[in-house]
Amino acid sequence: MKIQKIFHYAYIVFAVLFLYDAISKWSVDRNGSYMMFFFAALALFMFFFRQRFSKKFRDHNNN
Repeated sequence: MKIQKIFHYAYIVFAVLFLYDAISKWSVDRNGSYMMFFFAALALFMFFFRQRFSKKFRDHNNN
């Protein structure tokens, strides 16, 4: 169970890395920056989705 929490926060780390990459590439390659922004948004979505799903799963097992 603890390893799942580590992977939850790995999504946040990846989102930050993708944002940094997108901002650093903004003046050179806009298309690549848009793709990195998309990946950052996807990583944030996955973080919140997995967190909500694991909470539902944990609450379901407690009942």
